[in-house]
Amino acid sequence: MPTDIESNKGKARRIWEEIFPQGDVDGLAEVIHPDSFDHTDPSGPQGFEAVKNTMLWLNGVFSDQVWEIHQVIGEGDTVVVHCTLTAVHTGDLMGIPPTGRQIRQPYVQILRFEDGKAIERWGVRDDATLMRQLGVLPPPKQAPEV
Repeated sequence: MPTDIESNKGKARRIWEEIFPQGDVDGLAEVIHPDSFDHTDPSGPQGFEAVKNTMLWLNGVFSDQVWEIHQVIGEGDTVVVHCTLTAVHTGDLMGIPPTGRQIRQPYVQILRFEDGKAIERWGVRDDATLMRQLGVLPPPKQAPEV
Protein backbone atom coordinates (compact mmCIF):
# COMPACT_ATOMS: atom_id res chain seq x y z
CA MET A 1 0.00 0.00 0.00
CA PRO A 2 1.47 3.41 -0.97
CA THR A 3 2.28 5.98 1.68
CA ASP A 4 0.24 9.19 1.73
CA ILE A 5 3.08 11.10 0.05
CA GLU A 6 3.42 8.50 -2.72
CA SER A 7 -0.35 8.51 -3.17
CA ASN A 8 -0.39 12.32 -3.36
CA LYS A 9 2.48 12.31 -5.87
CA GLY A 10 0.48 9.89 -8.02
CA LYS A 11 -2.60 12.11 -7.80
CA ALA A 12 -0.58 15.17 -8.78
CA ARG A 13 0.80 13.35 -11.82
CA ARG A 14 -2.70 12.19 -12.73
CA ILE A 15 -4.02 15.78 -12.70
CA TRP A 16 -1.68 16.87 -15.48
CA GLU A 17 -1.01 13.63 -17.34
CA GLU A 18 -4.63 12.45 -17.56
CA ILE A 19 -7.33 14.65 -16.05
CA PHE A 20 -6.50 18.09 -17.52
CA PRO A 21 -5.76 16.89 -21.09
CA GLN A 22 -8.98 14.84 -21.16
CA GLY A 23 -11.15 17.46 -19.44
CA ASP A 24 -12.18 14.73 -17.00
CA VAL A 25 -14.51 16.47 -14.52
CA ASP A 26 -15.24 13.25 -12.57
CA GLY A 27 -11.53 12.49 -12.27
CA LEU A 28 -10.88 16.05 -11.14
CA ALA A 29 -13.47 15.66 -8.37
CA GLU A 30 -11.52 12.64 -7.09
CA VAL A 31 -8.33 14.68 -6.53
CA ILE A 32 -9.37 18.31 -5.90
CA HIS A 33 -10.83 19.32 -2.54
CA PRO A 34 -14.20 21.14 -2.77
CA ASP A 35 -12.72 24.05 -0.78
CA SER A 36 -9.45 24.29 -2.73
CA PHE A 37 -7.63 27.62 -2.75
CA ASP A 38 -5.29 28.90 -5.48
CA HIS A 39 -2.65 31.20 -4.00
CA THR A 40 -1.44 32.10 -7.50
CA ASP A 41 -4.68 34.07 -8.03
CA PRO A 42 -6.05 34.74 -4.53
CA SER A 43 -8.54 37.35 -5.75
CA GLY A 44 -10.12 35.03 -8.31
CA PRO A 45 -12.84 32.42 -7.88
CA GLN A 46 -11.89 29.54 -5.60
CA GLY A 47 -12.96 25.97 -4.86
CA PHE A 48 -13.50 22.91 -7.03
CA GLU A 49 -15.72 24.78 -9.51
CA ALA A 50 -12.94 27.30 -10.21
CA VAL A 51 -10.43 24.50 -10.90
CA LYS A 52 -12.96 22.73 -13.12
CA ASN A 53 -13.65 25.95 -15.05
CA THR A 54 -9.91 26.56 -15.51
CA MET A 55 -9.45 23.03 -16.85
CA LEU A 56 -12.37 23.37 -19.28
CA TRP A 57 -11.22 26.83 -20.38
CA LEU A 58 -7.69 25.52 -20.98
CA ASN A 59 -9.12 22.71 -23.10
CA GLY A 60 -11.04 25.29 -25.15
CA VAL A 61 -7.87 27.30 -25.81
CA PHE A 62 -5.28 24.54 -26.30
CA SER A 63 -5.91 21.24 -28.05
CA ASP A 64 -3.69 18.15 -28.13
CA GLN A 65 -2.40 18.84 -24.61
CA VAL A 66 0.54 16.81 -23.38
CA TRP A 67 1.90 17.60 -19.93
CA GLU A 68 5.44 16.27 -19.75
CA ILE A 69 6.36 15.62 -16.12
CA HIS A 70 10.05 16.28 -15.49
CA GLN A 71 10.11 15.84 -11.73
CA VAL A 72 7.73 15.18 -8.83
CA ILE A 73 8.95 15.92 -5.32
CA GLY A 74 6.96 15.26 -2.18
CA GLU A 75 7.42 16.03 1.47
CA GLY A 76 4.81 15.88 4.22
CA ASP A 77 1.48 16.94 2.71
CA THR A 78 3.02 18.90 -0.18
CA VAL A 79 3.91 17.85 -3.74
CA VAL A 80 5.91 19.88 -6.28
CA VAL A 81 5.55 19.09 -9.98
CA HIS A 82 7.94 20.50 -12.58
CA CYS A 83 6.26 20.02 -15.96
CA THR A 84 5.90 21.41 -19.48
CA LEU A 85 2.67 21.82 -21.40
CA THR A 86 2.85 21.16 -25.14
CA ALA A 87 -0.32 21.93 -27.08
CA VAL A 88 -1.80 23.67 -30.12
CA HIS A 89 -3.39 27.12 -29.78
CA THR A 90 -6.88 26.50 -31.22
CA GLY A 91 -9.12 28.82 -29.18
CA ASP A 92 -9.35 32.46 -28.10
CA LEU A 93 -6.77 33.28 -25.42
CA MET A 94 -7.77 36.52 -23.68
CA GLY A 95 -8.46 38.23 -27.00
CA ILE A 96 -5.69 36.49 -28.95
CA PRO A 97 -7.43 34.60 -31.77
CA PRO A 98 -6.36 31.01 -32.47
CA THR A 99 -2.99 30.89 -34.22
CA GLY A 100 -2.72 27.15 -34.82
CA ARG A 101 0.79 27.35 -33.42
CA GLN A 102 2.26 24.72 -31.17
CA ILE A 103 3.26 26.01 -27.75
CA ARG A 104 5.61 24.68 -25.11
CA GLN A 105 5.15 26.31 -21.70
CA PRO A 106 7.08 25.32 -18.55
CA TYR A 107 5.33 25.21 -15.18
CA VAL A 108 6.08 24.54 -11.53
CA GLN A 109 2.98 23.44 -9.61
CA ILE A 110 2.91 23.12 -5.81
CA LEU A 111 0.00 21.31 -4.21
CA ARG A 112 -0.84 20.79 -0.55
CA PHE A 113 -3.08 17.81 0.14
CA GLU A 114 -5.66 17.36 2.88
CA ASP A 115 -7.81 14.24 3.29
CA GLY A 116 -6.35 12.81 0.09
CA LYS A 117 -7.27 15.80 -2.12
CA ALA A 118 -5.38 18.88 -3.29
CA ILE A 119 -6.63 21.80 -1.19
CA GLU A 120 -3.99 24.48 -1.91
CA ARG A 121 -2.06 25.39 -5.06
CA TRP A 122 0.81 27.72 -5.88
CA GLY A 123 2.04 27.91 -9.45
CA VAL A 124 4.63 29.52 -11.68
CA ARG A 125 4.50 29.47 -15.48
CA ASP A 126 6.43 31.20 -18.24
CA ASP A 127 3.84 33.45 -19.88
CA ALA A 128 6.45 35.55 -21.74
CA THR A 129 7.67 32.48 -23.64
CA LEU A 130 4.06 31.56 -24.42
CA MET A 131 3.35 35.04 -25.83
CA ARG A 132 6.52 34.87 -27.97
CA GLN A 133 5.45 31.49 -29.32
CA LEU A 134 2.05 32.94 -30.25
CA GLY A 135 3.71 35.90 -31.99
CA VAL A 136 2.36 38.48 -29.53
CA LEU A 137 5.79 39.43 -28.14
CA PRO A 138 9.02 39.76 -30.14
CA PRO A 139 11.84 37.29 -29.52
CA PRO A 140 14.18 38.25 -26.69
CA LYS A 141 17.14 40.42 -27.64
CA GLN A 142 20.49 38.73 -27.73
CA ALA A 143 22.97 39.85 -25.11
CA PRO A 144 25.87 41.77 -26.62
CA GLU A 145 29.07 39.85 -27.02
CA VAL A 146 31.84 40.85 -24.65
